[in-house]
Amino acid sequence: MTVNTGHDGKRCRCLSPNISEAAFLNVHELFDDTGDVAPLAHRLRPVTLGDVVGQKELTAADSWFAALLNEGCAASCIFWGPPGVGKTTLANIMARTANMPFARLSAVSAGKAEVQKVVARAKGEGRSYLLFLDEIHRFNKAQQDVLLPYIEDGTLILLGATTENPSFSLNNALLSRCRVIVLHALDGEAIRQIITRALDVLKDETAQFGVDEDAQIWLAEAAAGDARYALNALEALLAADSEKNWSLAEVQAHWSRKSAQYDRNGDFHYDIISALHKCVRDSDADAAVYWLARMLEAGEEPLYIARRLIRMATEDVGLADPQALTVCLNAQRMFEILGSPEGEQGLFEATIYLSLAAKSNATYTAEKAARKLARNAPDAPVPMHLRNAPSKLMKELGHGAGYQYAHSAEDAVVAQKHVPEGVQAEGLFTPSERGFERKLGERIRWLAARKKELKT
Repeated sequence: MTVNTGHDGKRCRCLSPNISEAAFLNVHELFDDTGDVAPLAHRLRPVTLGDVVGQKELTAADSWFAALLNEGCAASCIFWGPPGVGKTTLANIMARTANMPFARLSAVSAGKAEVQKVVARAKGEGRSYLLFLDEIHRFNKAQQDVLLPYIEDGTLILLGATTENPSFSLNNALLSRCRVIVLHALDGEAIRQIITRALDVLKDETAQFGVDEDAQIWLAEAAAGDARYALNALEALLAADSEKNWSLAEVQAHWSRKSAQYDRNGDFHYDIISALHKCVRDSDADAAVYWLARMLEAGEEPLYIARRLIRMATEDVGLADPQALTVCLNAQRMFEILGSPEGEQGLFEATIYLSLAAKSNATYTAEKAARKLARNAPDAPVPMHLRNAPSKLMKELGHGAGYQYAHSAEDAVVAQKHVPEGVQAEGLFTPSERGFERKLGERIRWLAARKKELKT
């Protein structure tokens, strides 16, 4: 076994010409498709890069991935993408091409002990093993750390597959030893191509089975980028009646669209709420209610959305439209009273109001600046005239001495210092010239001029 540098600068391993026949057979035994009893999606899994549909940035002849495979090399990689887009397929193809001894584990059921067994076998045989670890994000930090020294010394070439963002689910030490390969949901044309390929195979098994063209198009769209979902649908139709040519209406009645990809704690959750927030900030009400509807249709908790809208009211609208916060609070209260689905109407009203309201982040900016100033001067003493003086002793010590009571002054304006010596707080809140904040700006400028008069 020789060690080369991969196309991304990370180490990869290539099979030496004198690999033993036993090792070669071991590879192919592990890829046994278990014959006709295997699911259709498994039986149709591509075995060469040229058979893979979609992911052109990896499958194109001039891609780094294709070049790596052409050299017969394998490199530690993390395949990240939604279900049914080819993560396992590409890992299998890399293992076949490199002709390396191969072990497959799922982090759902495997743990440290199973990894150690693979390591022991590799060390006992004196050669590197390619370890495919499905659902790798389910390994906790301690389990991930077990892999590190064996990837580092070449005992294991790791191919991990995950639907979760590796930035959050995998530790940095593991990520530094692997190349992250991002896979995308397949488009409708790619799914259609896979369906056509599957029907050709099925017709060889049962000549009477078929699916109308418009039904194929519907299935490709209903799969929402998941090839496995489309193939499972075909297999279900075959099991229901293998001697039938299925029409669109019959397919729709027998099979449903794939549920929207959404996870309340995953990337889809955070990406969609981010899209909603940015559309509100950009004053695009139509796009904002679309993303709101996406979240609700996918099963998001409405009160979570209500809380985020309240936050948007202060972060992006602020005092440019003080009514925005009231609208959002009322929307939350409406949902608490009515529940779903009637109570969700208030969320749409609040989203539209926020989108079309005058925008200002002056309050948000003032908060951040004030917190920074407070951290930089956490122990600055309160000026004596601002201190509380509830007792005779405290008054004798000077607490409250010289304090000017604003209500006793003309226009209720006084000129006295309100922050500790050495602390510069002027300008923390700088209103915009939009909405109600324009009036606040005028008020601030008038106050400054009035206080200047009182000092002279």
